[in-house]
Amino acid sequence: MHVFVTGASGWVGSEVVRQLVGKGHRVTGLARSDNSAATVERAGGAALRGELGDLDALSGAANAADGVIHCAFIHDFSNYAAAAEADKKAIEAMGAALAGSDKPLLVTSGTAGLAVGRPATEDDPFDDSRVPRVSESAALQFVDRNVRVGVIRLPFSVHGDGDHGFVPQIIRVARQKGVSGYVDAGENLWPAVHRSEAARAYVLALEKGKAGARYHVVGDIGIPFREIAAVIGRRLDVPVVSVPRGEAAAHFGWIGNFVPMGVSISAGLTRERLGWAPTGPGLLEDLEHGTYFDAPERAVA
Repeated sequence: MHVFVTGASGWVGSEVVRQLVGKGHRVTGLARSDNSAATVERAGGAALRGELGDLDALSGAANAADGVIHCAFIHDFSNYAAAAEADKKAIEAMGAALAGSDKPLLVTSGTAGLAVGRPATEDDPFDDSRVPRVSESAALQFVDRNVRVGVIRLPFSVHGDGDHGFVPQIIRVARQKGVSGYVDAGENLWPAVHRSEAARAYVLALEKGKAGARYHVVGDIGIPFREIAAVIGRRLDVPVVSVPRGEAAAHFGWIGNFVPMGVSISAGLTRERLGWAPTGPGLLEDLEHGTYFDAPERAVA
């Protein structure tokens, strides 16, 4: 297949490109800079220069491809509403280009807007009133227009060597504060998946997915956050402490909005439907034996 990938130079997208090429697919990846283009090309894809707001370019690339994987998202937490709107418009442009084709369109979503108080399943709708990201609703409207839409729900942590997401920022705060913190009792559950396993699920969903399906790409279905804090504390040799919820923002900074979040995830239907059985290391194992503590963490904008 010829696959168009957005976010093709990103943390997850570049691994998706690498695995697609490894399975014999031809990839065109969206790249907004020379560095991004070089990353796409190193992964084996051809770079298409452009940004997520270049709707005509997205539409043309989708129309020319046999399928689309949408990994891009503008991670600007200072203006999340604008980022969500850009994501919606991009999905609508690519969906319209694929209408009537029965070609696959995979979009990326998350787990934070799912059910609480019980393990969330793939059949649970995403509550965009809790998390204003409308990737799922924007894409699923095209099922009725003969587009083979699939939704990949990623957990809070997609981990591995080179990770620059939430976990490295939590480590950075622990270095700066001299303590490894969790909020209240630290019982909130963080789901996670290794980067290579996440990319493998995208490829399987592209090749085997059904229209309208949602997939929980989760290896660790829910780790109590205090266990994450405990490993960080041990690796940095700093105390592990509880931070009252009201002080989370002051202690953790911008990531204090995310540290107390939690959701329990069921991934049984995804494993059954895709034949996906993750074997990569879990997050706690990665923290113990990976490269998270080898160098200072990069900041995320």
